[in-house]
Amino acid sequence: MGADDTTGDGIRGTARGTAAVPLSVLDLVTVGAGRTATDALRTSVALARLSESRGFHRYWVAEHHSMPGVASSSPAVILAHLAAHTDRIRLGSGGVMLPNHPPLVIAEQFGTLEAMAPGRIDLGLGRAPGTDGATAAALRRADRLDEGADDFPQQLAELTRFLDDDFPDGHPYRPIHAVPGPVQATSPGGVQSPHRPPVWLLGSSGFSARLAGLLGLPFAFAHHFSAQNTIPALDLYRESFRPSAVLDEPYALIGVAALATDDEREARRQVRAGALSMLRLRMGRPGLVPTPEEAEAYEFSPREEEFVASWSSNVMHGTADEVRAGLDDLHKRTGADELMLTSNAHGGEVRLRSYQLVADAYRLPAV
Repeated sequence: MGADDTTGDGIRGTARGTAAVPLSVLDLVTVGAGRTATDALRTSVALARLSESRGFHRYWVAEHHSMPGVASSSPAVILAHLAAHTDRIRLGSGGVMLPNHPPLVIAEQFGTLEAMAPGRIDLGLGRAPGTDGATAAALRRADRLDEGADDFPQQLAELTRFLDDDFPDGHPYRPIHAVPGPVQATSPGGVQSPHRPPVWLLGSSGFSARLAGLLGLPFAFAHHFSAQNTIPALDLYRESFRPSAVLDEPYALIGVAALATDDEREARRQVRAGALSMLRLRMGRPGLVPTPEEAEAYEFSPREEEFVASWSSNVMHGTADEVRAGLDDLHKRTGADELMLTSNAHGGEVRLRSYQLVADAYRLPAV
């Protein structure tokens, strides 16, 4: 188990300093202009180590495709690398896009991760493609992209059965076993860890919120890009929740865009560069994350300025005290059980400093 885990399910944690709830990290493995994917992945290792040493509860990476500025197309590969460079912090996907993959493959990948880092792995699942329609079609080798999203509950049920190795007698998949997995404990002389990665549902609307509630699973909401839906989705999750073998009561995590710097002006510069990156993505021209200097030289149209202002307003940014005040207010408004912070900045050093400042602001304990 992770050092902070108090329940045995890897969901709740206690090492929170003066924070009201556990704080965690979502890493998009961003690649800045003039930098490489190798640079970004080295930053991820450094950030995972920092997060572990400063008491952040968990560290997730997210599946994205065909985006030059995001080097996290293969969460399981990245998580294996991070597992080799950390000892205690929980590692997981925020998330793996289930419709892009056969459930058996995901069960095998995360069973392998669990074997590498027993008791430290989370399996967060989403139903969006994590990319544009053409790329999603290439990933799924399908003409109809709506099939994956519509079949999500069935895919989830199949994945869960592979993870638990409990297809019923007569099912065509009954003879199939995800390995590493529970079958090793039931084989003659077999010894297998009793843990299996806890499953989380991720979402940015009400669909996954309701499904997570009905299944009694923990729920992670993408507040960082769907802030207007946060409170309705969390309300729906809590209203729909049914106790399960996993949880007795709801547990909701929200992803929050946050960037702390030593100087308030620098925070605005960095966030504006991140907003330009998102603007280009929305315009169908994704690229590397621009430098603040590039963003300052860019001539925004009035409509683009509106987008930048709207996007930036949803990023907790400024000095460490300002970011803490924003996070505390967000927690009070949403009642979230955990805050997962993500930063979209050009340089890895900026992101590392941001998490150091947040940890200092909350006096997170060194562990």
